[in-house]
Amino acid sequence: MRISVCQMNSRADKAENTRVALELLDEAKRQGAEVAVLPECLDYMGPDEGVYPNSEEEGGPLWTALADKARELGIWVIGGTFRVRAGDDSRVGNTLVVFNPAGEATATYRKMHMFDIVIPGEVDFMESRTVKPGEDVVTTQIAGVQSGLSICFDLRFPELFRLQALAGARILFLPAAFTAFTGKAHWEILLRARAIENTCFVVAAGQDGENMPGKASHGQSIIIDPWGEIVAQAPAGVGVTTADIDLDQLDKVRRNMPSLQNRRADIYSLSLAQG
Repeated sequence: MRISVCQMNSRADKAENTRVALELLDEAKRQGAEVAVLPECLDYMGPDEGVYPNSEEEGGPLWTALADKARELGIWVIGGTFRVRAGDDSRVGNTLVVFNPAGEATATYRKMHMFDIVIPGEVDFMESRTVKPGEDVVTTQIAGVQSGLSICFDLRFPELFRLQALAGARILFLPAAFTAFTGKAHWEILLRARAIENTCFVVAAGQDGENMPGKASHGQSIIIDPWGEIVAQAPAGVGVTTADIDLDQLDKVRRNMPSLQNRRADIYSLSLAQG
């Protein structure tokens, strides 16, 4: 399977962000991608007060533009994330939508773990002020391969990815807007850990560079194999990075390192019942 990660530098102009996203999908197609992955918050990165006005209903303009582009190009599009209104709540869902080559939305996932951090005098960032967390663990077929869906801060909660692996996931897709500060220390090592411990491919597309004054994203969009080795990693800046992944390699790694099979489910377990 050939996969592209599309790295962006979204800002507060939703129309311009949409234009760039669609151009990156065109480039992914030119590079032969079967699956193209966009980053988190591709729609809008700006002050909190702009989040709701830049959100949309299911089937809204950005949703439709991504569906139409997937159909035009005949590829799978992991639609990064954009904000979808969550019923009567004043908050929105930070939502990942999967579009198949016919332009149909085949799966959605709402970010489950909120990036809420308050350090008096240093940091005051509360994603939950504007975003309503999701409640469902999601796996779905993408290009015939069972895949898990997650978003950015979810990366720090390994049980989510283990549940996806136990549900049959072979590829873990993660759009993100990891901060430049935390990304330097944690981005690559956490992604490689999720690949190794679940013997899955990990595909993560990120935002890069300054998105608004005082807020910059780490970039380094990446594709990692089930052994934890980097298959491809994006340079700085906006662009498309493409690589082939070998699913036969995944089967070989799982035979040689049967960590999923050797779990002690008789002693400890994870359950989806709470979802």
